[in-house]
Amino acid sequence: MEGMSEVDACAIAARVAAVRAQIFEAAERLGRDPATVTLVAVSKTQPAAVIRAAFAAGVRVFGENYVQEAVAKQEQLTDLPVEWHFIGPIQRNKTRAIAAAFDWVHSLDRLEVAKRFAEQRDPKRGPLNVMVQVNVSGEASKAGVAPETVVALVKAVARLPRLQVVGLMTIPEPSADPPLLARRFRTVRELRDTLQREGLPVWALSMGMSSDWPVALAEGATHLRIGSALFGPRPPKTSRREGGEDASGKGAKACG
Repeated sequence: MEGMSEVDACAIAARVAAVRAQIFEAAERLGRDPATVTLVAVSKTQPAAVIRAAFAAGVRVFGENYVQEAVAKQEQLTDLPVEWHFIGPIQRNKTRAIAAAFDWVHSLDRLEVAKRFAEQRDPKRGPLNVMVQVNVSGEASKAGVAPETVVALVKAVARLPRLQVVGLMTIPEPSADPPLLARRFRTVRELRDTLQREGLPVWALSMGMSSDWPVALAEGATHLRIGSALFGPRPPKTSRREGGEDASGKGAKACG
């Protein structure tokens, strides 16, 4: 991908509009205020030009999995008031960069990492919003904490400075069984409700991706992490751009 001239901004705008309309309609059917649902555009492996096109289409919140890739794109997009969410597994040696570059972290799963965030977050940036990731399906390959340990971890993190625990996140096992997915998401919602009853001001539920977000929304999701439905298949590794004027998307042709 050589830059914005090869990014189909009109196609991205159409996908964004379609997904937002679907979320709006689904929320209204459920009796929920659509304004309480945040679309997190998962832009991992996508070049800065694609983020710029999605921003032009109205997207303001972007989720990234890879720290170095995200920071490189952020440097190209300093002119855009983007809210950056880190949604990938957290490596101990990346905590300083995450604390400096992101507004939200969805994937906290260790008190040790939370302590590092608290030490490394610049107070001038305000608290880092964090969610605790729950391994709701018990998969050994998945990050996250077991449901029975969530309350203790959230309470411990809530005592740390420069962090604000805002909710929970989960990624259930891939399944074509909506009732199974609903049970997984419901477990996390019930954990959130338990935390609220214990006086902890958690409210957010980061649940649901392109393939299962309607089920997650029905179970109370507040943040939907959607990538392929907005951007199509992720570009192959060889086509990713880390820098340069072309990758930033400046000077692109207007859609339409």
